[in-house]
Parts: sequence; structure tokens; C-alpha cells
Amino acid sequence: MKKISKAKIISTYAAALYGAAEEKKAVAKVLEDIRQLVVILREDGSIVKYLANPVWNLDSKREALSEVARKLKLDKETLNCLDIVAANGRFGELLPILEEFQHIWYRKNGYVEVSVQSAQALSNAQEKSLTANLEKMLSKKVVVNYEICPEILGGLIVKFGSSMIDDSIRGKLNRLEIMMKGGQ
Repeated sequence: MKKISKAKIISTYAAALYGAAEEKKAVAKVLEDIRQLVVILREDGSIVKYLANPVWNLDSKREALSEVARKLKLDKETLNCLDIVAANGRFGELLPILEEFQHIWYRKNGYVEVSVQSAQALSNAQEKSLTANLEKMLSKKVVVNYEICPEILGGLIVKFGSSMIDDSIRGKLNRLEIMMKGGQ
């Protein structure tokens, strides 16, 4: 029997959810639900660990997820997807499936996903300015995911598509070191 990669499983579930949401004309509501779920699952890693742990039985995992769904007042299509994920024992892939749904929406709606690493949190004004500059540079709407990485010391590392702009102090020091050793 051929083993299916996790990436394929994740993309299949996400595409199926997106297709079902499109069919029911509920993409906007499902996307809103997914954004809420992603925030909760990222903030509370214990939920993801609990759902992925094979020690806990399927019914208790379904109940825990149902409780979260009730509190968030999730759309019927979102609930159906969660139930399918549960029934197939794919709780360990839940967060990546939800993130892939968002990626599908971004691609279909002409957005470019951008990752920005900074040594410390940027102010709202800095984020708005950076977003505006990225949209101007890329001639597309952007969705920016910010990550704080103190190890870059200062500056920014910006990634989009297969491109990377490293304007961090760590990056500059690394390039200086290479130059001093007689590299480029």
C-alpha cells in the first residue's frame, strides 16, 4: 500500500473544505471561522497536542472540539469539515488543514503572503507603512504574518514566494564576516 504524504492529506482536506464552502456560498463565513480557530489553536498549543495525542479517544476529542465550535458559533460547513477530520482521525493535521484553507483563499483572491521577522514587535504605524510599501512593490494585495525573532538583533527579514530580503543586523554581520574572510 502506498503511503500518502502529510502535505497531500492536508491539501486534500483543505481543498475539499474550500470546495464545499464554495458550493454552499459560505466561503466568507468559513474563512472567518477558520481565522478564529487558527488564532486559538496557535495561542493554545495544549489544544493541538491534546487533539493529536492518540492516547485520548475519538469521542473525547470530538467533544472538546465541539465545545470550541459552540463557543465560536461556527458555520455548518466548518462544523462538517471538523467532523470529517475527527471521523478520519486527522486531528494532528487540523491546524495545517485550516492554514491551507487560508492559503487557497489568498491565492484565489490575488493576495501574496508575506512573512516578516523582526527583533521586536513593530508598531501599528510601522506595520501599515510596511504593508503599503510591500503592496506597492509587489503590485498586489498582501497578507503579512509577523514573527518576533530576537536572534536577528535588529532590522527585518521579509519573505514572499521564493524571494527573501534580509535587512537584519545578523544578516549584515554574516555578510561582513564572509567579506572579511575573502569571500565575495
